[in-house]
Amino acid sequence: MKISALNTNFKPLGADLGIKTANAAGTSAGKSFGDALKESMNEVNNLQLDADKSIEALVSGENKDIHGTMIALSKADLAFRMTVQVRNKVLDAYQEVMRMQV
Repeated sequence: MKISALNTNFKPLGADLGIKTANAAGTSAGKSFGDALKESMNEVNNLQLDADKSIEALVSGENKDIHGTMIALSKADLAFRMTVQVRNKVLDAYQEVMRMQV
């Protein structure tokens, strides 16, 4: 049985998000964690606004596409729930760090 070589092109965890990572020289490349967080929050907000517009269009009769409206609403709901869960995990991690003895 022949075993193929493993893929050695691993990237840091935040590389897909463009989060800054320190290189060997100590400088950072990409955007900061705060910028990535702000961008994610803006995306969640845009999904919420799109869902609101879609609901208004459906109720006013401009749009008859109930499936598209429900999909937009589900996307916004899922993004918001994910944001709340990430916030909860960050708060849990902060509280754990604050409980540490120095």
